[in-house]
Amino acid sequence: MPQLGESMAEATIVSVKVKPGEKVAADQEIIEVETDKAVMGVTTPCAGEIATIEAEVKGVYPVGAVLGYVEASEADAARLVKKTPAPPKGDVAKEIPGREEDKTGASNGSGSHFQVDKEGLPTVPTGSHFQEDKTGLLPVPASTKGAGYLSPRVRARMAELQLTQADLAGIAGSGNAGRVTIKDLEGFLGSLEGQSADKPSAIRSGVADAMRRSWTRPLATVGLSVCLDPLLEDRKKRAPKPGPALYALRALALALAEQPAAGSRLIGGRTLQSRTIDIGLAVEAQDGIMVPVIRDANKTSLRDLTTRYSELVDLARRRRLTSDMTSGGIASVSNFGTFGLDWGTPIPLPDQTLLLGLGAGRKAPTWSEEKGAFVPTTQAELSLSFDHRSLDGGGAGRLLQRVAELLGNPSAL
Repeated sequence: MPQLGESMAEATIVSVKVKPGEKVAADQEIIEVETDKAVMGVTTPCAGEIATIEAEVKGVYPVGAVLGYVEASEADAARLVKKTPAPPKGDVAKEIPGREEDKTGASNGSGSHFQVDKEGLPTVPTGSHFQEDKTGLLPVPASTKGAGYLSPRVRARMAELQLTQADLAGIAGSGNAGRVTIKDLEGFLGSLEGQSADKPSAIRSGVADAMRRSWTRPLATVGLSVCLDPLLEDRKKRAPKPGPALYALRALALALAEQPAAGSRLIGGRTLQSRTIDIGLAVEAQDGIMVPVIRDANKTSLRDLTTRYSELVDLARRRRLTSDMTSGGIASVSNFGTFGLDWGTPIPLPDQTLLLGLGAGRKAPTWSEEKGAFVPTTQAELSLSFDHRSLDGGGAGRLLQRVAELLGNPSAL
């Protein structure tokens, strides 16, 4: 199993295109695999004959796992330089709570030690300023409600079942200060029995993980209405005809070129600003969302954007996007208006600061000073979701106003 993306750790076998005994050429695609980004091909390392295929369809294999063997001549084999993936640093299993110090008592950083109860919860040492409970002393601040502390036993069970803390959000903890106990967790799992359950696809799991990581940031959304009539008139004159989302993408790219600080990311104590304005465009694919990225969108004409977008959408819907095509953007555009929705608060990707949303166009009466009367216009709602650590409401509002101004003058796009 090759490393098909920087963040890839494993992949699911979708199909096997060859059988033992078949002749193959070097770099021939013989196995299709699905990662959390896309469906990709595994190719032969050299020419030869398929000896065995070890991989099974729907099986999940880590990077470096043997998927099959090719019988090759000495000359062909000699050209192959085998690269074994480096093992992960550290022992992941050792990071799961339930270590030796959890069983015998953990240091509180000042030399004293906490004792633990039968669930692995520490009891309070003398002199600590914590709330007392009728069932015993627990290190829980008096003001805490539904504390996020999980015992080693609960966390070990979660790790065993690949649960995240978000999966426990629906459990009303019965422990002190609303903590979820092992009894609560097992009761919750028992209540799920009998319900139909299917394993999500790798892409669905990838979207879920990205949104979970995105939600760890303080996100906010601003919005305004924009008249689409100039855009719709301009679109009639162009060939190929760009969709409204591409007009929005181009306007966002030009606005960010004028206000580059709006697209910066806050990492630790540093503000990072991209050298290029690469913007993604959300595309609905089977069982998930793909976000292909258009590079240098501010330097690419609307005509070229239309051509490039068509190519990327085709790849996205066939789930053939590579990781290079979906990474590195500073912002994205989501056209939820295609679903008949007027308004939305889309969530930016974890490595991006901004996401521009475009609602459906609706006919609405608008006051005309020139005619002194209400006239029908096509209005749509624009929303801009942003990481509030990097950008404030004023900066987000000015950026969105500039996008609306550019959409009102589409010939300049």
